[in-house]
Amino acid sequence: MHNSFVRRSALFRQHSQNDGIDVYQTMVVCELLDFDKPGKMLTKDAAGGCTTDELCYFNSNFTYIVTANITQEVLKPHLEEFKQKYEKFYYKICIDTLREYIKKRLNEVNQKIKPRVRLIQKASSDSRGFCVRCLATGFYPRHINLTLFRDGQPVADHEITGGGLLPNADGTYQMRKSLEISAADKHKYTCSATHLSLDNKLDVILEFDPGEPFISVIPSVLLVLALMFGTGTIIYKCWKRQAGMKRTEINNKLLSSSNLDYSAASTFKENMEPAS
Repeated sequence: MHNSFVRRSALFRQHSQNDGIDVYQTMVVCELLDFDKPGKMLTKDAAGGCTTDELCYFNSNFTYIVTANITQEVLKPHLEEFKQKYEKFYYKICIDTLREYIKKRLNEVNQKIKPRVRLIQKASSDSRGFCVRCLATGFYPRHINLTLFRDGQPVADHEITGGGLLPNADGTYQMRKSLEISAADKHKYTCSATHLSLDNKLDVILEFDPGEPFISVIPSVLLVLALMFGTGTIIYKCWKRQAGMKRTEINNKLLSSSNLDYSAASTFKENMEPAS
């Protein structure tokens, strides 16, 4: 790999006007088809952040694409040498490594986890409209088809934002697609997902009414507040009543005690007076 970078650096510097530091990158991908059959092997090289050339090897055939400003005559000697290394070493090593990796992690590779799909409507923070968002998460493997429908018809791609595949911390994946709509929109929206873990297509339907969230939520909030206020009032009255009863009971006890003390004192005084 190091020698390859050195050769490419010397080759591309002859046709480059840049005298600064150059960064060279190489990405190698190989695949296994059904029944453990070797698939293609693809190599992409880049210099300065831009792809310079791509080499694909499959069924003993090479396909080579050059995007850098270098002629085929200059690249041909290097290409012939690289082809020989592909056939004798690189292809076999890549396929064997992939097979060994799959063998070690067979249970993880073959598992199928169903997606959890939700169709969410939220008020847009920067406008008076709403955002309809379709979210699929927790699925494996990573390939999934997520489609937004409006009245049974797919929503055009240029209207949708998102759609990128993102990893979750547990090794599963997620994808979301969003659509901005106006407050007057009364269409019926559907989120549809197809995945290897699903026997049939999964549809989530949103019956959309722009005023419904506010009409339904506000009475609920008012009802909860009324119940809380009523409950608090009842608790306060009960507590006040109990406190009053306890205070009356204490006063009665004190008054009774005072009367007993006064009676005892009077009797004691009468006994102490001399007889005439």
